[in-house]
Amino acid sequence: MMVQGRAGGTGERFNLGEITVTRCALRVEAGAGEATVGVAYVLGRSQRQVHLAALADALLQDPAQQSALNAALLEPVRRHLVELQARRRARAASTKVDFFTVARESAGDGEEDAE
Repeated sequence: MMVQGRAGGTGERFNLGEITVTRCALRVEAGAGEATVGVAYVLGRSQRQVHLAALADALLQDPAQQSALNAALLEPVRRHLVELQARRRARAASTKVDFFTVARESAGDGEEDAE
């Protein structure tokens, strides 16, 4: 699959490069002749991962199973993503520089030299 980018995030589109994507579409028989279709795309070549994602997509379309699958599948993923975001914010905060404080401290150093 071709990935496109934009210069500066808002400029003209350009072809950035190619990536490998694995796609899966499957049908799950729900009984009584009813079937749901699950579709998933995964970056890379993991057939198992894309199959599980498509299966989850199909099963989550069944209202009878939504609450159980939401608790078993989606909530742990949501918690993991919140933890990742908190770690990234903490790491970014540890590298933050307060330029106002730096300027104030350097101005304070100059006043001591003048005395």
